[in-house]
Amino acid sequence: MPSSPKKRRRTPRQVVRGVRRRARRAAGGVRRVWRRSLQLRVVTSTMVISIAVVAVLGVFLMQQIIATTLQDRERAARSEAQADRNAVLGYLNRPSGDVSKPSVDSGDGLQRGGDSPLSQAVYTLAGRAGAVPRYSVIARNDNQPGEFFVTPNIDPRSIPSGMREEVSKKEAGEDSTHYGDLYYEGRREPVRGMVIGTRLDTSGTMLDSGYEIYHLIPLDNEEETLNSVLRMLVAVGAALVLLLAAIASLVTRQVVTPVRLTRQAAERLAAGRLDERLKVRGEDDLARLATSFNDMAANLALKIHQLEELSHVQRQFVSDVSHELRTPLTTVRMAADLLYDAREDFDPMAARSAELMQNQLNRFESMLADLLEISRYDAGAAELDVDPVDVRDVVLRAVADSEALAERHSTRFDLRLPGEPCMAEMDSRRVERILRNLLFNAIEHGEGRDIVVSVGADRDAVAVAVRDHGVGLKPGEENMVFDRFWRADPSRARTIGGTGLGLAISREDAVLHGGWLQAWGAQGEGSQFRLSLPRVAGAPLRGSPLSLVPPEVEMRRTWRGHMTPVLAPAVADGGNDAD
Repeated sequence: MPSSPKKRRRTPRQVVRGVRRRARRAAGGVRRVWRRSLQLRVVTSTMVISIAVVAVLGVFLMQQIIATTLQDRERAARSEAQADRNAVLGYLNRPSGDVSKPSVDSGDGLQRGGDSPLSQAVYTLAGRAGAVPRYSVIARNDNQPGEFFVTPNIDPRSIPSGMREEVSKKEAGEDSTHYGDLYYEGRREPVRGMVIGTRLDTSGTMLDSGYEIYHLIPLDNEEETLNSVLRMLVAVGAALVLLLAAIASLVTRQVVTPVRLTRQAAERLAAGRLDERLKVRGEDDLARLATSFNDMAANLALKIHQLEELSHVQRQFVSDVSHELRTPLTTVRMAADLLYDAREDFDPMAARSAELMQNQLNRFESMLADLLEISRYDAGAAELDVDPVDVRDVVLRAVADSEALAERHSTRFDLRLPGEPCMAEMDSRRVERILRNLLFNAIEHGEGRDIVVSVGADRDAVAVAVRDHGVGLKPGEENMVFDRFWRADPSRARTIGGTGLGLAISREDAVLHGGWLQAWGAQGEGSQFRLSLPRVAGAPLRGSPLSLVPPEVEMRRTWRGHMTPVLAPAVADGGNDAD
């Protein structure tokens, strides 16, 4: 049994590249949703602003709560500390006979540096109950070492040395407060707390003035309370932000939904459904918007219907007139041919008149033929007779038909054809007519200079470019050169008797093939027209094998650092070019 092929392992670089590609794709999707959804932008903006406001207010409120809690706690602690100091001083002022030892043994956890009245006073502190939990320490200043008394379980590290120096410098009875960690014997983790220290006023006692009393108040309960308040503020803030986001979503939805319905109706109206209307609810601004939209749609439908009727009448008129003119034109043509053939028997004035009449009749017949062709395009009756042909043969036939006109204008053709066949499915009659029109136009505006005809092909398309070196086109005229009866210079007469419809018909022929007919021009550098057609009839055209801007112009302008002229597609769908 053949073994299955092993799965190729991806390199780290490929993995990173894949991750980046997916990240870019996801970011692109998010950007598209962000740009297209007004409701999402409003809700997101509301949430961001709400989070900022709630955060600022929460921080301010929490600071006020902490400050108030600590102030109340410190006030209560100072009151208890004052009561303890008074109790200690009152105990020390008793006569020595009144001092009785406490009934405790040495294993009660009491630390003492000596057997003095202070050891009895610390027992008094240990037994006192206050409004807040506390621990008391009586210590002798480091400058007068000897005695150190502390209530059970307190580690002397809880009193920092800096605080003891500060207390020793103050007057007796003046408090000094410190916030820090309190250490307990038998516990690894310290507890946040507050220490209030005071130097004892022992002037009326048997003790010297080197003793201090410290009250240690743990703040773990307050810390837990503040943490609970903080959690509650966070929860309330999050709920408030979500509530504001929901309110913003609801309010925005009330505005966005009618606008979205209006947009959808406008799209359907643009697609040709002229009977599309909006439902009007209420009398507010959105209702008036719907009413205005319906009025606009009704007026637009009426105008379009009128224009369609007018266009139909015009097309029918042009078609009827063109057909009706053929009969008298045929009679006039027969008479004109007889006169033209017998012009040598006339006097010079009559002979010249016969020649002029013959030329104008030829132009009139050409114009009638073009008008009939345009009317077929307007009526949508034009059809293609598609056959596989070699584009080179079509170009050669069009050049042969233009040779006589080119000789009269002292113009030569420079053919640049590929050496291998360029087969494509097309209506050779229409394509040949396009090329003749382009060649005639190049001869008329080429000022006697050579005309370059290039043919190119790739896997999907074929192209023919006609390049003249005449007056060229002004900026913006690339869009107008295919309009009916348009002239770059209205004062200039047509030298070859054109009807003004040749390029317009050529554009219609190119669009009928699914191709492009585009123009480029610059004053003093001539112009170039490019016809691009798909190799297979009906296939989409994505690019052209020939550049619209002549290569020598592109190279020269690149050297000079100039920008290339604007390229303007001359097809109805504005087909983009790979060039």
